[in-house]
Amino acid sequence: MSTVTWDKELIEKYNINGPRYTSYPTALMLSEQFSESRIEAALKNANDGLCLYLHLPFCHKLCYYCGCNKVITRHQHKADKYLDYLAREMAMYQPMVKDKKIRQIHLGGGTPTFLTEQQLTRLMELVHQHFTFADNPEVSIEIDPRSCSDEKLRHLRELGFNRVSYGVQDFDKKVQIAINRVQDIELIAHQLKLSKELGFDSINLDLIYGLPYQRPETFKKSIEQVIEMDPDRISVFSYAHLPQRFAGQKKIPEESIPQPSVKLSLLEQAITQLNDAGYQFIGMDHFAKKDDGLAIAQREGRLQRNFQGYTTDGQDALLGLGVSSISQVNGVLWQHEKELPAYYKMIDNGQKPIIKSMALNDEDKLRAALISQVICHFELDIEAFKAEWDLDDFWAHFAEAIPLLKPFIEDGLVDVSDKKLRVTDLGRLWVRSICACFDEYLDHGQNHYSKVV
Repeated sequence: MSTVTWDKELIEKYNINGPRYTSYPTALMLSEQFSESRIEAALKNANDGLCLYLHLPFCHKLCYYCGCNKVITRHQHKADKYLDYLAREMAMYQPMVKDKKIRQIHLGGGTPTFLTEQQLTRLMELVHQHFTFADNPEVSIEIDPRSCSDEKLRHLRELGFNRVSYGVQDFDKKVQIAINRVQDIELIAHQLKLSKELGFDSINLDLIYGLPYQRPETFKKSIEQVIEMDPDRISVFSYAHLPQRFAGQKKIPEESIPQPSVKLSLLEQAITQLNDAGYQFIGMDHFAKKDDGLAIAQREGRLQRNFQGYTTDGQDALLGLGVSSISQVNGVLWQHEKELPAYYKMIDNGQKPIIKSMALNDEDKLRAALISQVICHFELDIEAFKAEWDLDDFWAHFAEAIPLLKPFIEDGLVDVSDKKLRVTDLGRLWVRSICACFDEYLDHGQNHYSKVV
Protein backbone atom coordinates (compact mmCIF):
# COMPACT_ATOMS: atom_id res chain seq x y z
CA MET A 1 0.00 0.00 0.00
CA SER A 2 1.52 3.30 -1.10
CA THR A 3 1.58 6.49 0.93
CA VAL A 4 -1.82 8.21 1.08
CA THR A 5 -3.09 11.60 2.21
CA TRP A 6 -5.37 11.43 5.25
CA ASP A 7 -8.41 13.71 5.08
CA LYS A 8 -10.21 14.42 8.37
CA GLU A 9 -13.40 15.30 6.50
CA LEU A 10 -13.39 11.84 4.93
CA ILE A 11 -12.82 10.29 8.33
CA GLU A 12 -15.91 11.97 9.72
CA LYS A 13 -17.96 11.33 6.58
CA TYR A 14 -17.29 7.61 6.42
CA ASN A 15 -17.12 6.82 10.14
CA ILE A 16 -20.26 4.74 9.74
CA ASN A 17 -21.40 1.32 10.86
CA GLY A 18 -20.73 -1.60 8.55
CA PRO A 19 -20.39 -5.38 8.49
CA ARG A 20 -17.02 -7.09 8.36
CA TYR A 21 -18.22 -9.48 5.65
CA THR A 22 -16.76 -12.66 7.06
CA SER A 23 -19.78 -14.04 5.22
CA TYR A 24 -22.45 -12.83 2.83
CA PRO A 25 -25.21 -12.68 3.81
CA THR A 26 -23.96 -11.78 7.29
CA ALA A 27 -24.81 -13.87 10.35
CA LEU A 28 -27.48 -11.34 11.36
CA MET A 29 -29.55 -12.51 8.41
CA LEU A 30 -29.84 -16.09 9.65
CA SER A 31 -33.38 -17.20 10.41
CA GLU A 32 -34.66 -19.17 13.38
CA GLN A 33 -36.63 -21.24 10.85
CA PHE A 34 -34.17 -23.79 9.49
CA SER A 35 -34.09 -27.18 7.83
CA GLU A 36 -31.78 -29.71 9.44
CA SER A 37 -32.09 -31.93 6.37
CA ARG A 38 -30.70 -29.13 4.23
CA ILE A 39 -27.72 -28.74 6.57
CA GLU A 40 -27.09 -32.49 6.49
CA ALA A 41 -27.25 -32.48 2.69
CA ALA A 42 -24.81 -29.55 2.53
CA LEU A 43 -22.29 -31.48 4.63
CA LYS A 44 -22.71 -34.76 2.78
CA ASN A 45 -22.39 -33.07 -0.62
CA ALA A 46 -19.46 -30.84 0.34
CA ASN A 47 -16.16 -31.20 -1.46
CA ASP A 48 -13.61 -33.56 0.02
CA GLY A 49 -12.04 -31.20 2.48
CA LEU A 50 -13.31 -29.17 5.41
CA CYS A 51 -12.00 -26.61 7.84
CA LEU A 52 -12.92 -27.15 11.47
CA TYR A 53 -13.50 -24.41 14.04
CA LEU A 54 -13.91 -25.24 17.74
CA HIS A 55 -15.22 -22.55 20.08
CA LEU A 56 -13.89 -22.78 23.63
CA PRO A 57 -15.71 -20.07 25.61
CA PHE A 58 -13.94 -20.07 28.96
CA CYS A 59 -11.75 -17.25 30.30
CA HIS A 60 -10.20 -16.83 33.74
CA LYS A 61 -10.71 -13.07 33.69
CA LEU A 62 -12.89 -10.56 31.86
CA CYS A 63 -11.20 -8.26 29.34
CA TYR A 64 -13.47 -5.22 29.28
CA TYR A 65 -13.18 -4.57 25.54
CA CYS A 66 -14.16 -8.09 24.49
CA GLY A 67 -17.26 -8.75 22.40
CA CYS A 68 -16.72 -12.50 22.01
CA ASN A 69 -18.99 -15.22 23.34
CA LYS A 70 -17.32 -16.16 26.63
CA VAL A 71 -17.81 -17.60 30.10
CA ILE A 72 -15.74 -16.08 32.91
CA THR A 73 -14.85 -18.69 35.53
CA ARG A 74 -12.06 -19.91 37.78
CA HIS A 75 -13.52 -23.43 37.89
CA GLN A 76 -11.42 -25.63 35.64
CA HIS A 77 -13.84 -28.55 35.87
CA LYS A 78 -16.37 -26.60 33.79
CA ALA A 79 -14.15 -27.26 30.79
CA ASP A 80 -14.37 -31.01 31.47
CA LYS A 81 -18.15 -30.85 31.26
CA TYR A 82 -17.93 -28.81 28.07
CA LEU A 83 -15.63 -31.38 26.47
CA ASP A 84 -18.15 -34.09 27.37
CA TYR A 85 -20.81 -32.26 25.38
CA LEU A 86 -18.43 -31.34 22.59
CA ALA A 87 -17.72 -35.06 22.17
CA ARG A 88 -21.45 -35.75 21.86
CA GLU A 89 -21.79 -32.96 19.31
CA MET A 90 -18.91 -34.34 17.27
CA ALA A 91 -20.63 -37.72 17.26
CA MET A 92 -23.78 -36.08 15.83
CA TYR A 93 -21.88 -34.53 12.93
CA GLN A 94 -19.49 -37.42 12.31
CA PRO A 95 -21.78 -39.56 10.07
CA MET A 96 -22.23 -36.63 7.66
CA VAL A 97 -18.51 -35.90 7.28
CA LYS A 98 -16.93 -39.33 7.69
CA ASP A 99 -15.73 -39.27 4.08
CA LYS A 100 -14.32 -35.73 4.29
CA LYS A 101 -10.81 -34.78 5.26
CA ILE A 102 -9.99 -31.92 7.60
CA ARG A 103 -7.49 -29.51 6.02
CA GLN A 104 -7.52 -26.92 8.78
CA ILE A 105 -8.51 -26.84 12.44
CA HIS A 106 -8.66 -23.72 14.56
CA LEU A 107 -9.29 -23.35 18.28
CA GLY A 108 -10.83 -19.99 19.21
CA GLY A 109 -12.79 -18.48 22.04
CA GLY A 110 -12.91 -17.32 24.73
CA THR A 111 -9.49 -18.50 25.70
CA PRO A 112 -8.50 -21.91 24.30
CA THR A 113 -5.43 -21.95 26.55
CA PHE A 114 -7.82 -21.89 29.52
CA LEU A 115 -7.70 -25.66 29.03
CA THR A 116 -5.04 -27.61 30.90
CA GLU A 117 -2.54 -29.78 29.08
CA GLN A 118 -4.63 -32.84 29.95
CA GLN A 119 -7.82 -31.19 28.65
CA LEU A 120 -6.10 -30.12 25.44
CA THR A 121 -4.89 -33.69 24.94
CA ARG A 122 -8.41 -35.01 25.44
CA LEU A 123 -9.84 -32.46 23.01
CA MET A 124 -7.41 -33.38 20.24
CA GLU A 125 -8.00 -37.07 20.85
CA LEU A 126 -11.74 -36.44 20.40
CA VAL A 127 -11.14 -34.57 17.17
CA HIS A 128 -9.00 -37.38 15.76
CA GLN A 129 -11.55 -39.94 16.94
CA HIS A 130 -14.43 -38.31 15.05
CA PHE A 131 -12.74 -36.80 11.98
CA THR A 132 -10.23 -37.78 9.33
CA PHE A 133 -7.35 -35.41 8.73
CA ALA A 134 -5.72 -34.57 5.42
CA ASP A 135 -1.95 -34.79 5.13
CA ASN A 136 -0.13 -31.91 6.81
CA PRO A 137 -3.21 -29.98 8.04
CA GLU A 138 -2.98 -26.48 9.47
CA VAL A 139 -3.66 -26.70 13.20
CA SER A 140 -3.92 -23.33 14.93
CA ILE A 141 -4.87 -21.92 18.30
CA GLU A 142 -5.49 -18.51 19.86
CA ILE A 143 -3.30 -17.95 22.92
CA ASP A 144 -3.65 -15.69 25.92
CA PRO A 145 0.00 -15.33 26.99
CA ARG A 146 -1.10 -15.13 30.64
CA SER A 147 -2.54 -18.66 30.49
CA CYS A 148 0.18 -20.38 28.47
CA SER A 149 3.26 -21.67 30.26
CA ASP A 150 6.38 -22.89 28.47
CA GLU A 151 5.24 -26.45 29.21
CA LYS A 152 1.82 -25.84 27.68
CA LEU A 153 3.35 -24.30 24.57
CA ARG A 154 5.64 -27.31 24.15
CA HIS A 155 2.64 -29.57 24.69
CA LEU A 156 0.68 -27.79 21.96
CA ARG A 157 3.53 -28.43 19.55
CA GLU A 158 3.59 -32.11 20.53
CA LEU A 159 -0.16 -32.31 19.91
CA GLY A 160 0.38 -31.21 16.32
CA PHE A 161 -0.35 -27.48 16.50
CA ASN A 162 1.71 -25.65 13.92
CA ARG A 163 0.23 -22.13 14.04
CA VAL A 164 -0.26 -19.84 17.03
CA SER A 165 -1.88 -16.45 17.48
CA TYR A 166 -1.12 -14.31 20.53
CA GLY A 167 -3.52 -11.73 21.92
CA VAL A 168 -1.43 -8.62 22.66
CA GLN A 169 -3.85 -5.69 22.03
CA ASP A 170 -1.43 -3.00 23.32
CA PHE A 171 1.78 -2.87 25.36
CA ASP A 172 1.01 0.44 27.07
CA LYS A 173 0.31 -0.18 30.77
CA LYS A 174 -2.35 2.55 31.07
CA VAL A 175 -4.29 0.99 28.21
CA GLN A 176 -3.83 -2.51 29.64
CA ILE A 177 -5.18 -1.44 33.03
CA ALA A 178 -8.16 0.29 31.40
CA ILE A 179 -9.14 -2.89 29.51
CA ASN A 180 -8.31 -5.21 32.45
CA ARG A 181 -5.66 -7.11 30.50
CA VAL A 182 -2.26 -6.51 32.08
CA GLN A 183 0.57 -8.56 30.57
CA ASP A 184 4.28 -7.84 30.49
CA ILE A 185 6.06 -7.40 27.19
CA GLU A 186 8.82 -9.69 28.46
CA LEU A 187 6.30 -12.55 28.78
CA ILE A 188 5.10 -12.17 25.19
CA ALA A 189 8.60 -11.72 23.80
CA HIS A 190 9.69 -14.89 25.60
CA GLN A 191 6.75 -16.91 24.27
CA LEU A 192 7.34 -15.72 20.71
CA LYS A 193 11.00 -16.66 20.94
CA LEU A 194 10.09 -20.10 22.28
CA SER A 195 7.44 -20.53 19.57
CA LYS A 196 10.10 -19.97 16.91
CA GLU A 197 12.49 -22.39 18.63
CA LEU A 198 9.74 -25.03 18.76
CA GLY A 199 9.23 -24.72 15.01
CA PHE A 200 5.70 -23.38 14.69
CA ASP A 201 5.07 -22.67 11.00
CA SER A 202 3.31 -19.34 11.57
CA ILE A 203 3.11 -16.89 14.46
CA ASN A 204 0.52 -14.11 14.60
CA LEU A 205 0.15 -11.18 16.99
CA ASP A 206 -3.19 -9.42 17.55
CA LEU A 207 -3.34 -5.69 18.24
CA ILE A 208 -6.40 -3.48 18.67
CA TYR A 209 -6.63 0.23 17.84
CA GLY A 210 -9.23 2.57 19.29
CA LEU A 211 -8.82 1.28 22.85
CA PRO A 212 -9.15 3.64 25.84
CA TYR A 213 -6.28 6.09 26.35
CA GLN A 214 -4.45 5.07 23.19
CA ARG A 215 -2.42 7.90 21.67
CA PRO A 216 -0.34 7.98 18.49
CA GLU A 217 2.95 8.22 20.37
CA THR A 218 2.22 5.26 22.67
CA PHE A 219 0.74 3.07 19.92
CA LYS A 220 3.77 3.83 17.75
CA LYS A 221 5.93 2.32 20.47
CA SER A 222 3.73 -0.78 20.68
CA ILE A 223 4.03 -1.27 16.92
CA GLU A 224 7.80 -0.89 17.16
CA GLN A 225 7.90 -3.56 19.87
CA VAL A 226 5.77 -5.91 17.77
CA ILE A 227 8.01 -5.43 14.72
CA GLU A 228 11.04 -6.22 16.86
CA MET A 229 9.40 -9.54 17.85
CA ASP A 230 9.22 -10.38 14.12
CA PRO A 231 5.95 -12.39 13.87
CA ASP A 232 4.85 -13.80 10.51
CA ARG A 233 1.45 -12.11 10.65
CA ILE A 234 0.02 -9.14 12.51
CA SER A 235 -3.66 -8.37 12.97
CA VAL A 236 -4.66 -4.80 13.84
CA PHE A 237 -8.35 -4.88 14.69
CA SER A 238 -10.66 -1.92 15.16
CA TYR A 239 -12.19 -1.69 18.63
CA ALA A 240 -15.99 -1.49 18.49
CA HIS A 241 -17.27 0.35 21.55
CA LEU A 242 -20.80 -0.99 21.96
CA PRO A 243 -21.52 -0.93 25.73
CA GLN A 244 -25.24 -1.36 25.04
CA ARG A 245 -24.44 -4.83 23.67
CA PHE A 246 -21.42 -5.88 25.74
CA ALA A 247 -21.75 -5.26 29.48
CA GLY A 248 -18.01 -5.37 30.16
CA GLN A 249 -17.48 -2.31 27.97
CA LYS A 250 -19.54 -0.23 30.42
CA LYS A 251 -16.49 -0.35 32.67
CA ILE A 252 -14.56 1.70 30.10
CA PRO A 253 -15.04 5.49 30.54
CA GLU A 254 -16.58 7.05 27.45
CA GLU A 255 -14.18 10.00 27.62
CA SER A 256 -11.19 7.62 27.33
CA ILE A 257 -12.20 6.40 23.85
CA PRO A 258 -10.16 8.07 21.06
CA GLN A 259 -12.05 10.34 18.69
CA PRO A 260 -12.49 9.06 15.10
CA SER A 261 -9.69 11.25 13.74
CA VAL A 262 -7.29 9.99 16.44
CA LYS A 263 -8.42 6.42 15.90
CA LEU A 264 -7.70 6.60 12.19
CA SER A 265 -4.32 8.16 12.87
CA LEU A 266 -3.54 5.05 14.94
CA LEU A 267 -4.38 2.87 11.95
CA GLU A 268 -2.42 5.14 9.60
CA GLN A 269 0.57 4.81 11.87
CA ALA A 270 0.28 1.02 12.00
CA ILE A 271 0.00 0.75 8.21
CA THR A 272 3.00 3.02 7.65
CA GLN A 273 5.22 1.32 10.22
CA LEU A 274 4.34 -2.21 9.16
CA ASN A 275 4.68 -1.38 5.47
CA ASP A 276 8.11 0.12 6.13
CA ALA A 277 9.04 -3.04 8.06
CA GLY A 278 8.24 -5.21 5.02
CA TYR A 279 4.76 -6.43 5.90
CA GLN A 280 2.14 -6.64 3.14
CA PHE A 281 -1.16 -4.93 3.92
CA ILE A 282 -3.61 -7.76 3.26
CA GLY A 283 -6.65 -5.61 3.90
CA MET A 284 -8.76 -4.03 6.64
CA ASP A 285 -6.96 -5.52 9.62
CA HIS A 286 -4.35 -8.04 8.47
CA PHE A 287 -0.66 -7.76 7.63
CA ALA A 288 1.74 -10.53 6.66
CA LYS A 289 5.33 -10.96 5.63
CA LYS A 290 5.63 -11.13 1.88
CA ASP A 291 6.63 -14.81 1.98
CA ASP A 292 3.68 -15.75 4.21
CA GLY A 293 0.84 -17.86 2.79
CA LEU A 294 -1.72 -15.05 3.12
CA ALA A 295 0.44 -12.58 1.23
CA ILE A 296 1.25 -15.10 -1.49
CA ALA A 297 -2.43 -16.08 -1.84
CA GLN A 298 -3.42 -12.43 -2.26
CA ARG A 299 -0.79 -11.80 -4.93
CA GLU A 300 -1.89 -14.96 -6.76
CA GLY A 301 -5.59 -14.10 -6.50
CA ARG A 302 -6.41 -17.05 -4.20
CA LEU A 303 -7.18 -15.18 -0.97
CA GLN A 304 -10.53 -15.95 0.63
CA ARG A 305 -12.55 -14.83 3.62
CA ASN A 306 -14.60 -16.77 6.16
CA PHE A 307 -15.77 -16.41 9.76
CA GLN A 308 -12.15 -16.49 10.96
CA GLY A 309 -11.21 -13.58 8.68
CA TYR A 310 -8.79 -13.76 5.74
CA THR A 311 -7.81 -17.31 4.84
CA THR A 312 -6.16 -19.32 2.11
CA ASP A 313 -8.85 -21.99 2.32
CA GLY A 314 -12.34 -22.78 3.58
CA GLN A 315 -14.57 -19.98 2.30
CA ASP A 316 -17.49 -22.37 1.81
CA ALA A 317 -16.25 -25.39 3.75
CA LEU A 318 -16.13 -24.37 7.42
CA LEU A 319 -17.73 -26.54 10.11
CA GLY A 320 -18.06 -24.84 13.48
CA LEU A 321 -18.38 -26.84 16.70
CA GLY A 322 -19.23 -25.67 20.18
CA VAL A 323 -21.44 -22.99 21.67
CA SER A 324 -22.19 -19.98 19.38
CA SER A 325 -20.05 -21.33 16.51
CA ILE A 326 -21.05 -20.54 12.93
CA SER A 327 -20.66 -22.85 9.94
CA GLN A 328 -20.70 -22.24 6.21
CA VAL A 329 -20.70 -25.30 4.00
CA ASN A 330 -21.82 -25.71 0.42
CA GLY A 331 -23.95 -22.57 0.34
CA VAL A 332 -25.61 -23.07 3.74
CA LEU A 333 -24.93 -21.03 6.88
CA TRP A 334 -25.94 -22.05 10.39
CA GLN A 335 -25.23 -21.04 13.97
CA HIS A 336 -25.24 -22.90 17.26
CA GLU A 337 -26.99 -21.91 20.46
CA LYS A 338 -25.18 -18.96 22.08
CA GLU A 339 -25.91 -19.69 25.75
CA LEU A 340 -24.17 -22.60 27.45
CA PRO A 341 -27.17 -23.98 29.43
CA ALA A 342 -29.35 -24.00 26.29
CA TYR A 343 -26.50 -25.57 24.30
CA TYR A 344 -26.24 -28.37 26.87
CA LYS A 345 -30.02 -28.85 26.94
CA MET A 346 -30.30 -29.30 23.17
CA ILE A 347 -27.56 -31.92 23.15
CA ASP A 348 -29.19 -33.68 26.10
CA ASN A 349 -32.36 -33.83 23.99
CA GLY A 350 -30.43 -35.49 21.18
CA GLN A 351 -30.47 -32.40 18.98
CA LYS A 352 -27.68 -30.68 17.17
CA PRO A 353 -27.47 -27.29 18.96
CA ILE A 354 -28.50 -25.33 15.85
CA ILE A 355 -30.74 -22.31 16.41
CA LYS A 356 -30.80 -20.60 13.02
CA SER A 357 -29.61 -21.02 9.46
CA MET A 358 -29.89 -19.81 5.89
CA ALA A 359 -29.43 -21.36 2.46
CA LEU A 360 -27.94 -19.02 -0.13
CA ASN A 361 -29.93 -18.53 -3.32
CA ASP A 362 -28.30 -17.80 -6.67
CA GLU A 363 -28.39 -14.04 -6.11
CA ASP A 364 -26.78 -14.44 -2.69
CA LYS A 365 -23.97 -16.52 -4.21
CA LEU A 366 -23.38 -13.96 -6.95
CA ARG A 367 -23.15 -11.06 -4.49
CA ALA A 368 -21.06 -13.12 -2.08
CA ALA A 369 -18.55 -13.76 -4.87
CA LEU A 370 -18.42 -10.05 -5.75
CA ILE A 371 -17.94 -8.91 -2.15
CA SER A 372 -15.32 -11.57 -1.49
CA GLN A 373 -13.34 -10.53 -4.56
CA VAL A 374 -13.39 -6.84 -3.64
CA ILE A 375 -12.65 -7.30 0.05
CA CYS A 376 -9.78 -9.71 -0.64
CA HIS A 377 -8.22 -8.19 -3.77
CA PHE A 378 -9.59 -4.61 -3.95
CA GLU A 379 -10.65 -4.87 -7.56
CA LEU A 380 -13.16 -6.60 -9.77
CA ASP A 381 -12.70 -7.50 -13.42
CA ILE A 382 -16.25 -6.74 -14.54
CA GLU A 383 -15.99 -8.51 -17.91
CA ALA A 384 -14.66 -11.70 -16.31
CA PHE A 385 -17.30 -11.52 -13.59
CA LYS A 386 -20.08 -11.10 -16.17
CA ALA A 387 -18.85 -14.15 -18.06
CA GLU A 388 -18.53 -16.27 -14.92
CA TRP A 389 -22.02 -15.41 -13.67
CA ASP A 390 -23.75 -15.11 -17.06
CA LEU A 391 -24.69 -11.43 -16.65
CA ASP A 392 -25.67 -9.40 -19.71
CA ASP A 393 -25.34 -6.00 -18.07
CA PHE A 394 -23.37 -5.71 -14.84
CA TRP A 395 -24.49 -2.22 -13.87
CA ALA A 396 -28.11 -2.89 -14.74
CA HIS A 397 -28.05 -5.88 -12.42
CA PHE A 398 -26.51 -3.83 -9.60
CA ALA A 399 -28.42 -0.62 -10.36
CA GLU A 400 -29.14 0.04 -6.68
CA ALA A 401 -25.38 0.17 -5.98
CA ILE A 402 -24.72 3.07 -8.37
CA PRO A 403 -26.05 5.92 -6.17
CA LEU A 404 -24.45 4.32 -3.10
CA LEU A 405 -21.06 4.14 -4.82
CA LYS A 406 -21.22 7.70 -6.14
CA PRO A 407 -19.77 9.47 -3.04
CA PHE A 408 -16.93 6.94 -2.83
CA ILE A 409 -16.11 7.62 -6.48
CA GLU A 410 -16.26 11.40 -6.02
CA ASP A 411 -13.96 11.21 -3.00
CA GLY A 412 -11.36 9.12 -4.83
CA LEU A 413 -11.95 5.93 -2.85
CA VAL A 414 -13.12 3.87 -5.84
CA ASP A 415 -12.34 3.98 -9.56
CA VAL A 416 -15.09 2.60 -11.79
CA SER A 417 -15.24 1.90 -15.52
CA ASP A 418 -17.21 -0.46 -17.72
CA LYS A 419 -14.42 -3.00 -17.38
CA LYS A 420 -13.16 -2.68 -13.82
CA LEU A 421 -14.02 -1.62 -10.29
CA ARG A 422 -10.90 -0.78 -8.29
CA VAL A 423 -10.61 0.31 -4.67
CA THR A 424 -7.86 2.94 -4.38
CA ASP A 425 -5.15 2.77 -1.73
CA LEU A 426 -7.02 5.29 0.41
CA GLY A 427 -10.30 3.49 -0.24
CA ARG A 428 -8.94 0.28 1.25
CA LEU A 429 -9.57 1.74 4.68
CA TRP A 430 -13.30 1.82 3.88
CA VAL A 431 -13.55 -1.35 1.79
CA ARG A 432 -16.27 -2.65 4.13
CA SER A 433 -18.47 0.33 3.33
CA ILE A 434 -17.73 0.02 -0.38
CA CYS A 435 -18.74 -3.65 -0.33
CA ALA A 436 -21.91 -2.70 1.55
CA CYS A 437 -23.11 -0.89 -1.57
CA PHE A 438 -23.73 -4.34 -3.09
CA ASP A 439 -25.42 -5.78 0.03
CA GLU A 440 -29.05 -6.55 -0.81
CA TYR A 441 -29.99 -7.14 2.83
CA LEU A 442 -28.41 -4.09 4.42
CA ASP A 443 -30.56 -1.25 5.66
CA HIS A 444 -28.14 1.62 5.10
CA GLY A 445 -29.58 3.52 8.03
CA GLN A 446 -29.11 0.64 10.47
CA ASN A 447 -26.88 0.50 13.55
CA HIS A 448 -26.32 -3.23 14.09
CA TYR A 449 -22.65 -3.22 13.14
CA SER A 450 -19.42 -1.72 14.42
CA LYS A 451 -17.89 1.45 13.07
CA VAL A 452 -15.83 0.88 9.95
CA VAL A 453 -12.91 2.82 11.49
